[in-house]
Amino acid sequence: MTAEEARTDLERLSVEFFEVQNTADPLSATLLGVGGYDALLPDLSREGSHRDAARFSGIEQRLAAIDRNLLDEAGQVNHAVLGRLAWGARSDLEHGLWEANVSGEGYASPQSMIFMCVPAAVVSDAAASQSYLTRLGSLGGLFDAIAERYGEATSEGRLPTAAGVRQAIEQLAGHLALPISEDTLARPIVSGAIDAEALAVEAQAIVAKSVRPAMERLLARLRDDLLPVARGDNEVGIRFVPGGEEGYRAAVRRHTTTELTPEEIHQIGLDCIAELQLEWADLGEKVLGTRDVPSILGRLREDRSLRFSDSAAIVTMVDDALRRAEQARDEWFPAYSIAECVIEEINPIEAGSAALAHYRPPAADGSRPGAHCVLTTNPGERFTYEYEALAFHESTPGHHLQIASAQTLVDLPTYRRFLDAQVCGYVEGWGLYCERLADEMGLYSSDVARLGMLSFDSLRACRLVVDTGMHHLGWSRQKAAKYMWDHTATTVGNISNEVVRYIGWPGQALAYMIGRREIRRLRALGEERLGSRFDIRAFHGTVLGSGAVPLDVLDQLVTRWIDAASA
Repeated sequence: MTAEEARTDLERLSVEFFEVQNTADPLSATLLGVGGYDALLPDLSREGSHRDAARFSGIEQRLAAIDRNLLDEAGQVNHAVLGRLAWGARSDLEHGLWEANVSGEGYASPQSMIFMCVPAAVVSDAAASQSYLTRLGSLGGLFDAIAERYGEATSEGRLPTAAGVRQAIEQLAGHLALPISEDTLARPIVSGAIDAEALAVEAQAIVAKSVRPAMERLLARLRDDLLPVARGDNEVGIRFVPGGEEGYRAAVRRHTTTELTPEEIHQIGLDCIAELQLEWADLGEKVLGTRDVPSILGRLREDRSLRFSDSAAIVTMVDDALRRAEQARDEWFPAYSIAECVIEEINPIEAGSAALAHYRPPAADGSRPGAHCVLTTNPGERFTYEYEALAFHESTPGHHLQIASAQTLVDLPTYRRFLDAQVCGYVEGWGLYCERLADEMGLYSSDVARLGMLSFDSLRACRLVVDTGMHHLGWSRQKAAKYMWDHTATTVGNISNEVVRYIGWPGQALAYMIGRREIRRLRALGEERLGSRFDIRAFHGTVLGSGAVPLDVLDQLVTRWIDAASA
């Protein structure tokens, strides 16, 4: 094999991976703003998963036959990224943890992906309108396929958790209770000259005739067949499912993009919690006049003046935080020409299973902005001090800046411009890094808001302990919630949502702190080696300049930049 043959083969595999990835998971393609897949749905049958896994395996095998030493630096990076992603996609399909772990968690639950991704498609012309209606027409079959998979897993003794099944039941029942005119599946984003009213009439007819009956069948399967046999709160970890221990170790590897073991990550979490105690004491003394950490946590929870008065105040706070970050951006980052980020309120129907916020990327064609989607229901139970850190994580300088800027990297293979949960250690690590970076940038409006930054740091450290605790060590749901209550300032309701989220998506919660630690380690290495020559804008440009990558690849990229800057 020559260098030219190696380069050409890698380019072909990159193109093939993009097609396989988006036909196997076209819902994620829609969410990530990738055009061309909005008429498609995944094949969630066992046979479909086996076929898709075989396609990814074929890419892995052909990639292994390419001699990396024949590639230039960019080719070697692409080889490493492609290998990790193909393995991760195949591993997910082979272990199929979702079928034995029913939930209403976005990304982890296929029915939740439907509710999140289908309405995200932008209908801007006749072809897009037809694609949307075609997809709707097939949704009934997809809901039935989900019910079939859940039934197959249960018959094999791969039982779901009662907590997850109840969450899924609540989510489905909430959607079915909506008037058909308010059904999110029948309300696409419309732009251009499309007749929105005519499209809505067609979409509502399809949803009423075929989609909702299938949703009702899935709801009945969950309520009548799965809930009576589901695992109780003392066995919420995936380790209690046949094949779950092996599947969890693979999930840990995939989500963190490291070779760290669950045991190592559990200890890292304990160490992080211990390290945060001094910061809590110092800032708590400054703001609240006490160094006693339990007292600080209690004061933050109990002070009603630290709650929102209405939903509009939440939107205003996160919008103001985004604007401050945008104004300061160019001092800390290279100049980027990226899509706008807007603030959207999460549908109240999803409130029972939703995290406090999430990010939806812009469409590549500019038809849809990026969106910081924020939970605003029950404002009197939401803490004012948490939402600024959340905004910096989800919008600028966090997910929006990272994901939107990656879409502009036209010199990269196309598949690398549209990545999110597939490279969770990097993506969520960057978001968490930006919560602290915002403090350096002077973006927090008060020391009380900085206490929220500490609370979220503690939350992410707790995730390392609690996720491994439940899925690897066998902790009960109650033990996990108690640990989080003792070490964060968040509410009982939010802790309950968080724990059920970790139950439903094993391993993902580990990505945040593991990724942030690696980014900070690499920054500290650059600062140590370069001294006064260290340029924070250049460092951030290096971290963001190759799109989302596995953490070992990020190590290579930053180390090369340090070496070049040293020279």
